[in-house]
Amino acid sequence: MPEQVLVTGGSGYIAGWCVAELLRRGYRVRTTVRTPDRQQAVVDAVSTVVDPAGRLGFAVADLTADEGWDTALKGVDRVLHVASPLGATAAQDPDALIATARDGALRVLRAAADAGVRRVVMTSAANAASPSSYATEGVTDETLWTDPDDPTLIPYRRSKTLAERAAWDFVRDHAGSTELTCVLPGAVFGPVLTADTRGSVDIVGRMVSGKLRVLPRIGLEIVDVRDLVDLHIRAMTSPAAAGERFLGTGEFMWMADMARVLREGLGADGARVPTRRVPDAVVRLAARFGDAQLRESVPALGRRNRHTTEKAARLLDWRPRPAGETVLDCARSLIGHGTVRELSRAPGA
Repeated sequence: MPEQVLVTGGSGYIAGWCVAELLRRGYRVRTTVRTPDRQQAVVDAVSTVVDPAGRLGFAVADLTADEGWDTALKGVDRVLHVASPLGATAAQDPDALIATARDGALRVLRAAADAGVRRVVMTSAANAASPSSYATEGVTDETLWTDPDDPTLIPYRRSKTLAERAAWDFVRDHAGSTELTCVLPGAVFGPVLTADTRGSVDIVGRMVSGKLRVLPRIGLEIVDVRDLVDLHIRAMTSPAAAGERFLGTGEFMWMADMARVLREGLGADGARVPTRRVPDAVVRLAARFGDAQLRESVPALGRRNRHTTEKAARLLDWRPRPAGETVLDCARSLIGHGTVRELSRAPGA
């Protein structure tokens, strides 16, 4: 019988693709949702790329509560712990963001250890393996840990770092035979499964819809969601991955380069993509009076730090596709799902 894999947070962007790809590769999949009414949306999303064929099940469990996790892990061989709170909530309560990420990871690991799960692959973030300042020159790898005590860190970076550290501490002291592997993604783009997908893909959507009118000097290490899912599954199955961290970043692109790719690749659909660049000083000034999301982008202006994925290539034979291809596929998918049209109609800049 095929192995049973639990994917946490199946209604999320990365998790949805994890569910779809695992099903495509023949696994039995169970995924968690916070409430039962989310189940059909997951089925509908996954069904756009693969037939679940009776191999997809659900468990109701929330990262903020103990209830449901023992049931979710019963009979499970492996876990992809992808669910995590988004940084957008940090402006309201940074401590709650950190607690949800850290305590949620521990709930999953505790239940996995109790159930005798073979391996848990946890989605961390590349910014948990980065210098505190992105202005620091150089190329870094998985041996670097972000300093969670640095007061300049935004809450999202702190939450991802503390959650991953807590996971490693738990496995060292309490997990028994359950193994842990962590995947640290960069900026995740690529096709979407549903029209309401949000997160990093909003950057591309705002460019194509014309809602983003200028281009700040921000660069991203772009990884395709399909490649990132492939890395998760390699990390889940490879004996060499046990107890390891793997950076899942991709090619570096400035936002101006992303915009150029979109204008050249989309034809008429790229007519609204911005061309004007904005000086760093203007962004910093606007951030003082803007929203939390804008303020959190300021540390990335003129970014100099990069990551290497040599370890994932060497141990797991993983190589991501070109970033330009990913950006274009993301835009075409957003256009096809009507997301760009809805963004263009929405009020605001």
